Amino acid sequence: MSRLTSATSVVSRLTEWNDLQKNGMTPIQFLSKSKDRVLFSALCFLGIDRLTGARIRPRRDLVSLGTKYGGWVIPGALFDAQSICYCAGCGEDISFDLGLIRQFGCHVYGFDPTPRAVHFVKEQAGHNPNYHFSEIGIWDKPDVLKFYAPRNPAHVSHSLVNLQGTQEYIEVRVKPLRSIMQENGHTRLDLLKLDIEGAEYRVLDSVLADNLDVSVICVEYDEYLTPLDSDYLTRIKASVERLVSAGYDLVCSQGSGNYTFYKRR
Repeated sequence: MSRLTSATSVVSRLTEWNDLQKNGMTPIQFLSKSKDRVLFSALCFLGIDRLTGARIRPRRDLVSLGTKYGGWVIPGALFDAQSICYCAGCGEDISFDLGLIRQFGCHVYGFDPTPRAVHFVKEQAGHNPNYHFSEIGIWDKPDVLKFYAPRNPAHVSHSLVNLQGTQEYIEVRVKPLRSIMQENGHTRLDLLKLDIEGAEYRVLDSVLADNLDVSVICVEYDEYLTPLDSDYLTRIKASVERLVSAGYDLVCSQGSGNYTFYKRR
């Protein structure tokens, strides 16, 4: 294929995608339909997230911390020993949390009411003076809610929204982020990481509704891998759009529903 033909093909596919997006089709749906590697390459080249169509605005200071499973990408230049980081959803991998402490010497606050996670975190970081753990869940209001177990008993992550449609549950205390920050004496956060099995939509909406000062948000949209229904892509896209409209730049999309946002100042 000549360069001219290739370029014409890219323009044609992008034009087609733009028209379909206006009708609600996401890039990943179009890619699945067209199976067009040319378009996929073009989206990556243009810095467009293939899942939501959002523009990715990368920074030169992006660094990766943690394991392949539990790691995240953040703008490293924004963190130092004074940074306050909240990490909701610990499970049995707090490599990112501990990586923040090692890299910057900052204080990290972990949150997870899952019994196995509680045991794991206390074992791994119970004596770390910079790691502060709380056995509560983050939600958009104070409550005691059912926390549903995963289908696979070997897995650790429970879900407030019953992401995997199971019957077994425990009851846990949950609080809104604004209340937790007030209790800890924090007026702003340098980082909020959310890996909370489908509860991220309501928590993110509460962050925006309460006008909380959060510089960096790392969020895993768990429905990407475990959808509640066929509208999951619409929900993910809408959530990303709300963050962008609130002044956040999407600086990294790791794939599999993991996103890093930075609040423009």
